[in-house]
Parts: sequence; structure tokens; C-alpha cells
Amino acid sequence: MWVTVVAWAGIAVLAALAGLVWLAAVKAQTPRRVPNTEQPPVPFEEVEWTSGGAVIRGWWMPQGASARDPEAARPGPSGPATARPAVVVAHGWGSNRTRMLRYAVPLHAAGYSVLVYDARGHGDSGAIRAPNGLQFRDDLISALEWLRRQPGVDGGRIGVLGHSLGGFAGVLALEANAPIAALVTDAMPVRFATMVEAELRRRRLPKHPLGWLIMRIFALRSRIPWETIQRADPVRVLAENRAGRRVPTLHVHSIRDEFIPHAELQLILDGVPDTAHLLVDTEGHSQSNQDPRFWPTVLAFFREHLGETGVPPEKLQGRLQERSSGTSE
Repeated sequence: MWVTVVAWAGIAVLAALAGLVWLAAVKAQTPRRVPNTEQPPVPFEEVEWTSGGAVIRGWWMPQGASARDPEAARPGPSGPATARPAVVVAHGWGSNRTRMLRYAVPLHAAGYSVLVYDARGHGDSGAIRAPNGLQFRDDLISALEWLRRQPGVDGGRIGVLGHSLGGFAGVLALEANAPIAALVTDAMPVRFATMVEAELRRRRLPKHPLGWLIMRIFALRSRIPWETIQRADPVRVLAENRAGRRVPTLHVHSIRDEFIPHAELQLILDGVPDTAHLLVDTEGHSQSNQDPRFWPTVLAFFREHLGETGVPPEKLQGRLQERSSGTSE
């Protein structure tokens, strides 16, 4: 009799613990919906398209599209319809397009047409049942496909600047042969375990034993085979990119990033030696753009691989730091 009672009590406790772990996983896999509270301080259009059956909403900041910006509206050497380089800016987990204005506005000032958007489950875009890193890749690819259809955009000169999980998405998009001519990542996580542990810290949940269990629940809820998750390895993708397609990449990380530590960047450097990178010295996960070396390095990289924009580098001095100081994550 007592043996049976104890057995049932043990089963009840295990069931309760399993339920708590499941709820913790659901909570960790549900990003904050941060509302967009600002608008770009440059001419822009509200745009939308679909990804995975959900609406993606963004801001399109083209060059030469508005009489309110006489400098941008000046015709190029081949007339008003000259195709220009463009950059897609991709945000990270729990962020939105407003927070990417710190990148988008300086890029626009440098002469690039810029697209920023909310990934599914973020900002003003549509919902997804179980957000995940592979979804971020697919949303970025949908943004690139939308951008290539826009008049005045040179489809062969599209760059991507991805922050955190947005950078992870950019690397994985290389493997899918997405139309990326140059990729910059900032504060990018490399391992899924790092992403899960970071989110657990943010929500003040214990790493052990939840980390391992939650990764499996993530896969189950997202209906992604575990083998597919294991193959989503930026180090492998970057090594194969160097051996094959050779899309130029630049990787930025702060030595004082405690959310996604810069040891993640070291994994790339160990696996793909001589990868272009920049270690900055700014506080936190979202302040790399405040380092005085950030914009000179990033803009020189894009100029080299996307071509000139017609805006001389010296014209930007004194403006970039002001324009890059937007909302942080």
C-alpha cells in the first residue's frame, strides 16, 4: 500500500517538474514584443511582405527617392534610375527595427539605401508559434528577396548588417545562397547553447539543468529535427563560404559583452583563421557602434565590397557618432 502511494507521489512530482521545465522553455522561447516607438529621421516608406505565412513589416529608406532630401535626390551618372547599393539591417532576439536605427541611419547617411524590418514574433510583424534561429534566417532571406525587386537597387550590391541573432541569420543565409554581397555581424552568437543560456540569464532561470532540456524542447516546439539544428553552425558555414562562394564577411564583437561573450568570435577565428574582425571596447551587448573604430571599419568594408555610394568619407566626419546613438537593446 505505502509502496504504491510513494510510487504515485514520485510520478506526480516528476510530472510537475516536467511541466515546470516545459513552461520555462515556452517562456524562454517567447521573445519580448518590444513596440516600435520611433520613426526614421530620414525619408522612408512603411513596407510589408510575407515570410512563413506571416506579415513582415519594415521601413524602407531609399536613396534619391524624396525631394525632401536634395542631396539624396541628385541624379547619378546614368540619370535618376541609377542602381545603387543597399543594406539590410537585421535585429536580434527580443528586439525590433526601432533599435536598429542606430545602424540604419548612419548607413543611409553614407549613401546606402537601407531596409530594416521586424522579424516574425517581434515588433509589428506577424506571430510565429515557436520563434527560433532558423526562422530569423528565413525572415532575412524574405527581406533580401523583397529588396531585390525594388527599383533603383543593384541586386548584385546588397549588404547585410546583422546584430546578435540577426548576424547568425546572415551567416546561415550564406549557405542558402542568399543574394548577399557583403556581410557584417555584430555581437553574434555562434552556438545555440550560448543563445539559450543568455536568454535563461535574462529571465533569471538556472542554466543547469534547464539549458540542455530547453534546447530539446525548442527543437520539438519548432518542429525542427535535431540534426538540422546541429548543422546550423556558423563556423562550418563560414569555412565552406571561404572555400566556395567567398562572400566577404566582417565580424564585430565587444570585449565587454557579458550577454554574448566575445569567446563566440574566438570560435570563428579558431575555425576560420584570418577572418576579418574587429574587437571593440564598449559596455554591453548593444553598444559596439559607439566605439570610434566601428563606423570607419564597417563603412570601409562596405565601400570595398559594395562599391562607392558617391558620399565622400570625409563628409561623414562628425555626423556618424550622433546618428548612431539610437536606442540600445
